[in-house]
Amino acid sequence: MSTPINKQANGISARWKALGLWAKAAVVAAVLVLALLVVVLAARWLTGMDSVKSFMTTYPGQSVLPETAPVGIPAWLGWQHFLNMFFLLLIIRSGWQVRTTKRPTAHWVRNNKGLIKTKNAPTKISLDLWFHLTLDALWVLNGFIFIVVLFATGQWMRIVPTSWDIFPNAISAALQYMSLDWPTEHGWVNYNALQLLTYFVTVFIAAPLAIATGIRMSGAWPKNARTLNKIYPIQAARAIHFPVMLYFVAFIIVHVTLVLATGALRNLNHMYTSSDVVNWWGFGIFALSLLVMAGAWFAARPLFLRPIASLMGKVTK
Repeated sequence: MSTPINKQANGISARWKALGLWAKAAVVAAVLVLALLVVVLAARWLTGMDSVKSFMTTYPGQSVLPETAPVGIPAWLGWQHFLNMFFLLLIIRSGWQVRTTKRPTAHWVRNNKGLIKTKNAPTKISLDLWFHLTLDALWVLNGFIFIVVLFATGQWMRIVPTSWDIFPNAISAALQYMSLDWPTEHGWVNYNALQLLTYFVTVFIAAPLAIATGIRMSGAWPKNARTLNKIYPIQAARAIHFPVMLYFVAFIIVHVTLVLATGALRNLNHMYTSSDVVNWWGFGIFALSLLVMAGAWFAARPLFLRPIASLMGKVTK
């Protein structure tokens, strides 16, 4: 039995551990602030050099788009943006649960009927994994529609490099960000080069990597394809899938921060009202979308997932 002295000792130990965590967090925060300060000072020193000034005059940070490039952000792109954000948030949540949960509270087995029917019995998976895979399928479908309409409307020219000067312009934009003398933002007409390259990497590199590695790790991958499995081992997929998730987390944090820090009302109107004006409508819709995502985050638990999962299979403990 635990005595009052033991309880007191355990309490002191717990407080010391908590203090240690806070101390570590403070040290990490201090190191990050110091590193950022060094970066800003170094960037300001560089941008003060005549040769760098000349370089930034030649390459102001933005490439000229083709003459046929569309201007503005249409409503369909706003809807695609919200759905992508909605699915991606829940995918990250469910993926983290799949990675960290040792004893799932519920499992799911697919109904082996209808269009999807296999000779072998379906594999039992955790309810968290079912939710993750379902969200993946919806995210991929939304992404497929996005890519088709993107190229059909010419909007691809806004996020795909069309000239080699995108790279020196991206360096120029990066120097402007690091020196805190941020490049002029006018996303309604044209993104700066660093934004454009970041969107290109996110849409055409990170997203396909997430899909390709996710399929390799899923039960849909053929287990008996020995040659294919040797060429593309599951260990390689696992080594790539998690870092890609971390990339998306970092992208979301930086993206939202810059949207709010570089003219929040105008930027939010671009995406949520498809207009280049400064008023509170875009912010209001953005706030409403956050409430919807917060509600979905809260509802993403077995109590609410079981009835939905039961429509496509059997849910067990």
